Amino acid sequence: MPSPGVLASPSVGSDRLRSPRAPAPVTGVDPGLSIVLLHTSEALLLDVRDLAERDRIVTFLTRERGKKSGVARGARARHSRFAGQLQPLGKAQITWFEKPGRDLVRISAVELVRPAHRLQADLEGILLGSYLADHMLEFAQEDESSELLFRLLDSTLEALLAGVDQDVAARYFECWVLRLGGIFPAPDACPRCARPLAARAVLPPHGETLLCPACARDGHTPGMIVGAETLEFLRRIGHCTLPQAGRPAPAGRTLRQVEELCARVRRHFLQRELRSYEVIQRTRAAL
Repeated sequence: MPSPGVLASPSVGSDRLRSPRAPAPVTGVDPGLSIVLLHTSEALLLDVRDLAERDRIVTFLTRERGKKSGVARGARARHSRFAGQLQPLGKAQITWFEKPGRDLVRISAVELVRPAHRLQADLEGILLGSYLADHMLEFAQEDESSELLFRLLDSTLEALLAGVDQDVAARYFECWVLRLGGIFPAPDACPRCARPLAARAVLPPHGETLLCPACARDGHTPGMIVGAETLEFLRRIGHCTLPQAGRPAPAGRTLRQVEELCARVRRHFLQRELRSYEVIQRTRAAL
């Protein structure tokens, strides 16, 4: 089964995330402190927040060590070495010092290798960028390998920069995040009777699986009706890269149904909604 973006396979025998052993860190010396662990890794910047008058807290995603948060000291200063480098969703080479037992690492250097400011040139792009980052902040784990999530976000950003439709990209991305987390309902066959889900399916209120209409009726299970075009698009997402998934372009009603399905599954799993999605909904309502 092809994985997100341009990847060959997200996993072997399972869509759940795995955590292979990360490479051993290098031991270095952080001037003015004690001996600490020194890491250098390719990373995707998820969140940048101001800290006090001169510093910033940066949350970033790496392949080997998952999600990390650290302090970039002096990042707000006029002539900071971090100037222009801390772009949300930018791809960068980051070096940081890490002391066991501390929540925040100390970021030593950031070298931006792929800017992402073009993705946030308008309100729609800003909202989408926040939505993508919010998924990683929620589903990626600290100090655990996040190879698959990293590749998903990286390939999605690359496709967006190449001009892929933003709506298709958002639906593709959210489906794969849930799939890699092992919580996305399979769109192929009913898990109760094994009948193929061809013309229609039902997502029960608990949002854990897709049932055929017969099994949904037998179990007196009301829920969301998922149409044939949506099921076909979900299967295409599972077997195609993002650019391929958008050809031919899915209908608007199909994209909205995929969005609602993913939102229901996500809410059931998290027991709440992502803040960025709530902002998107409020913004749509106001327009």
